[in-house]
Amino acid sequence: MDRAGPTGGSGPVLTACGGEDAGTKSAGPADSSAPTAESSQSAQSGGTAQSGGAVADTAAAKGSGNAKGGAAKGSTGTSSSSAATCTTKDVTISAAYQGGPPYTHIVLTAKNTSGHSCRLNGFPEIQFLESHKENVPAVAKSKPPTPVVLTAGAPAYALVKLSDGGADEDNEPVTAFSVTLTGGGGMATVKAPGSQGIAVDPAKWATGYWTYELRNGADDF
Repeated sequence: MDRAGPTGGSGPVLTACGGEDAGTKSAGPADSSAPTAESSQSAQSGGTAQSGGAVADTAAAKGSGNAKGGAAKGSTGTSSSSAATCTTKDVTISAAYQGGPPYTHIVLTAKNTSGHSCRLNGFPEIQFLESHKENVPAVAKSKPPTPVVLTAGAPAYALVKLSDGGADEDNEPVTAFSVTLTGGGGMATVKAPGSQGIAVDPAKWATGYWTYELRNGADDF
């Protein structure tokens, strides 16, 4: 896991490694048009995900360099109980800034590239730093009522808080980080957005659950 760079804006949804709610810690470790809630700022396009050695290109940001907002819903017809668990072979994971500087949040996008429906369990299990092996804790209020089932080509999103923003001696630079899909989905290495990466604070970071779209209230943290 490489390390190096900036900080991020406020915004929407999240996920992390091996637990179910905030404070849970466990081992383990998108269409990059990350959505924003109605009152949120546009997400600035960022990373690429590597899974099984393949690097997935993030879609180019539109307009002035910010990813175009807009919620995309991914599930139709397939029940969460019958859908197979999404693995890192089924989805491409990317990261983009949420909002403008100081960058306090990023949005993870997991896009189903498998050609069949699959289920994203819980939240992304994220490990930012080699020096902090615990997963980024999940925010309980962001948990959707049912697991996310992605049809072929559909995305899901998770908001991730990095820090409170600004220069801080506790912030550490990160240029790439790991995301593990719960339920045996495997681990992917995700490139951090920005030329110098992102700045994270282990005392402040948090992740939301995977959702079809970022939601006001549930994904504000």
